[in-house]
Amino acid sequence: MIIIKQVSDFTELEGIKYLQTENLKKNLSDQEAIEQGFVTAEYNMSLLEKMHQAGPSVVAKEGEQVVGYALVTLKSVRYDHELLGYLFNSIDSLEYNGQKLIDTPYVVVGQLCVQKKYRGLGLVQQIYQYFKKSLEGDFDYCITDVAQDNPRSLKAHLKAGFNVIETFSYAGSSWDIVLWNWNPIT
Repeated sequence: MIIIKQVSDFTELEGIKYLQTENLKKNLSDQEAIEQGFVTAEYNMSLLEKMHQAGPSVVAKEGEQVVGYALVTLKSVRYDHELLGYLFNSIDSLEYNGQKLIDTPYVVVGQLCVQKKYRGLGLVQQIYQYFKKSLEGDFDYCITDVAQDNPRSLKAHLKAGFNVIETFSYAGSSWDIVLWNWNPIT
């Protein structure tokens, strides 16, 4: 049985790190990256711990194994990873519904991943629903970026409720910034 919960101990962070490493684009064949999707950013354990201390991430677990995750990423860690800093700076330069995003409460998904054999089971939507339930009282928007050469990920994000609001280039790749409005009156 798969359970969705907030990270509560170091072994779950280790499970996130293992799953991340397994799904890094650089560790996959080109064909597998296209068919299955991938993650780009590589976070060390020190950063994962710092992110967790700022706001616990969400994991999907079967038994003791982490089979999926969504990283809660708050502004306090924005400069601890180059891509995160670039993403936060890009978000802060945008407006949405006539509001400057820099002036609105938003949370960033620093990364989302589901283990290969658990894909297609609706875990992305379940993880994101738990993510929202845990955080929507504190934030109006949930925002992340998706590499444009990762159509499987974009499809999953759109299905979960995100909309593309902007694109940017970073390190020779194009990215879509996607936003999920948790407070439709804003």
